[in-house]
Amino acid sequence: MKRKEFLKSTIAVGLFGPVLARQKSNTAQMKSDIMSPKIVRSNEGHTINVIGDIQTFKLTGKDTNGQFTLIEEHNEPGTAIPMHVHEHEDEVFKVIEGQMELKVGDITTILNAGDIGFGPRGVPHAWKIVGTQKAKVILSVFPSGIEHMFEELGQLPAGPPDFPKVAGICGKYGIKFV
Repeated sequence: MKRKEFLKSTIAVGLFGPVLARQKSNTAQMKSDIMSPKIVRSNEGHTINVIGDIQTFKLTGKDTNGQFTLIEEHNEPGTAIPMHVHEHEDEVFKVIEGQMELKVGDITTILNAGDIGFGPRGVPHAWKIVGTQKAKVILSVFPSGIEHMFEELGQLPAGPPDFPKVAGICGKYGIKFV
């Protein structure tokens, strides 16, 4: 190989080799991250009772490659979750039926059917089902993983919750009561 051709090929590989390698690696990663489509009917999903909060997992991290979890909650008036903070997740609440009182930071409001509330990580929030009818709320959590905590909480014995035990389980997942 002539010196000039050698230098051209060496410079090209030196400059563009890492870029081409990254592109190849990213393409391989994208292929492994491709998710399968999933249809979840209204009567489908895994339902658990999390200390009185009736949740049906519609999509979990297994379905979304860890990107998010989608839970349908169907609760009686009076069902509530006390003020707490997420270290890792953002939550979006969409009321489908009924009413939910949502407190996020310094804002307290009533969400009606069609309304959405956003609870960003690091901001204390709480909710309570209010009004006279059951409420159906879609909870979207970004990223996924919280479903594992809910599964653990759902295994606790029925009856008044053992708050230190609940706080311990939640703490393992970066959630603290305030």
